[in-house]
Amino acid sequence: MVRAAVAGIGGRMGSRIAQILGQTEGITLVGGLERPGHAAVGCDVGALSGTRPSGVVVEDTVERVLERCDVLIDFTVPEASLNHMKAAAAAGRAMVIGTTGFSPDQQESIRTLAQKIACVLAPNMSVGVNVLFKVLRDIARLLGPDYDVEIVEAHHRFKKDAPSGTALKLADAVAQARGCTLEDVGVYARHGLIGERPREAIGIQTLRGGDVVGEHTVFFYGMGERIEVTHRAHSRDNFARGAITAAKWVVGKPAGLYSMLDVLGIAD
Repeated sequence: MVRAAVAGIGGRMGSRIAQILGQTEGITLVGGLERPGHAAVGCDVGALSGTRPSGVVVEDTVERVLERCDVLIDFTVPEASLNHMKAAAAAGRAMVIGTTGFSPDQQESIRTLAQKIACVLAPNMSVGVNVLFKVLRDIARLLGPDYDVEIVEAHHRFKKDAPSGTALKLADAVAQARGCTLEDVGVYARHGLIGERPREAIGIQTLRGGDVVGEHTVFFYGMGERIEVTHRAHSRDNFARGAITAAKWVVGKPAGLYSMLDVLGIAD
């Protein structure tokens, strides 16, 4: 039985992960973590997960949570996730991180820490989106440079980072298939007299509003036709189930940084 704890257990994603985890075979919820002062601190994790009281309360210190778990599932904010990973590396515990918005320096720190522990890092835990990551490379390669690529993503009004980590990953998949880097060809805003569209550009546009869980569309515009590939998330449950699948998979794996493609067995 895999023993899991959830960081950010009082948030939108963390609470749903806890609830679904409590209904999943082969894994059990043994701890929850929240920032100091959060209303969930001191609450019973069983009550938060929709099961009977467990006698284990939500902590505000990551070290205490790591003492009792095999894997920490983290959907928080970049700085907190990185601090949690440092503690997990010291304690020898695996991690699943769904946080987005990491800076290049923070990403490098994660890669370094993953030399000590097994960690699944994914901007999107959905099975459908991760299949999309894989097939987009083939679509981009087969269509070639004559098709202009634009990506539009939409999320709820509370999301703090933009573009979404998923949109960046989708764009990166296209860029790799074209033999270039997103750093060189990404276009994130257009305004005013901008001139003709560079042929190699990959546009990424952001929409924010209401309670949109997550929508991503990749457009391939050709002369006389276009292809649209869209993923719409109707609830957070698919992300939660993916995170739980990753948590069950990563325990016992060698140290390293893994993706959901590894978890699903579809990595190149």
